[in-house]
Amino acid sequence: MAQVKRIRRAVNGVLILDKPLGMSSNQALQKVRWLLNAEKAGHTGSLDPLATGVLPLCFGEATKFSQYLLDADKAYETVALLGTTTTTGDAEGEVLEQREVTVGREALEAQLPRFRGDIEQVPPMYSALKKDGQPLYKLARAGEVVEREARSVTIARLELLAFESPRATLAVSCSKGTYIRTLVEDLGRELGCGAHVAALRRTQAGPFQLNQSVTLEELEKAHAEGGNEALDRFLLPVDAGLEHWPLLQLSEHSTYYWLHGQPVRAPEVPKFGMLRVQDHEGRFIGIGEVTEDGRLAPRRLIRS
Repeated sequence: MAQVKRIRRAVNGVLILDKPLGMSSNQALQKVRWLLNAEKAGHTGSLDPLATGVLPLCFGEATKFSQYLLDADKAYETVALLGTTTTTGDAEGEVLEQREVTVGREALEAQLPRFRGDIEQVPPMYSALKKDGQPLYKLARAGEVVEREARSVTIARLELLAFESPRATLAVSCSKGTYIRTLVEDLGRELGCGAHVAALRRTQAGPFQLNQSVTLEELEKAHAEGGNEALDRFLLPVDAGLEHWPLLQLSEHSTYYWLHGQPVRAPEVPKFGMLRVQDHEGRFIGIGEVTEDGRLAPRRLIRS
């Protein structure tokens, strides 16, 4: 008997998942997509299977703006296990070396300032970055080590929350592209004992906080009780990740031409920058950019 193809729903919005331990970001996305029965979905930057916490998932029209969440700053709480280095820089790797930990709280805190602000990081071999088209982690698994260029990242916050040797719990706020594993490894190297990430929890991604997130168990319970549509209450608006952007509302006349791809003039357009745009009835219709001649040009439009 032929299998009946599942007809998916047009679901639009952002869902903030508290990603569970041991699941890849894509596995988590596909599970939530199945529960919602959504047509189109994407996540906004991977969390390692070892990591938990804030993972914004975009559905439908919201996927058009996922890039802006990829570029957003992040915040984490991580447990650094001092005295042990691993092949991957985290608890999933094989142990490379173990050393005695003689570092006290004061010595640890004394090293933190050197890692705050703008710093240089060499990306780890076990990462999704590519070399000649091959992800570095695949080369690493084959025993290869290739040269990686250091990259500039910004650590806005690095604080010691708790210390019970050999475990140190750190709070980190950082720019996109920061590797917490590398940060912990570099800190361990400076302390002279080595270190790796024993646990990692993302507490913020762009404007989204952990207290806005929903667990997979909560979603599964809602689905069991009310089906696909019961999960819609967990969805944030399509432009939820852009709410810190300036907002401009167009007239009915300007809305018509703007939605047909034409730059328009509006009395309150700023001199430059990207904007969220609403139509004359207050509905989000996309994002625009101010041109050199002062008009507002459409960059990404919402399909009505």
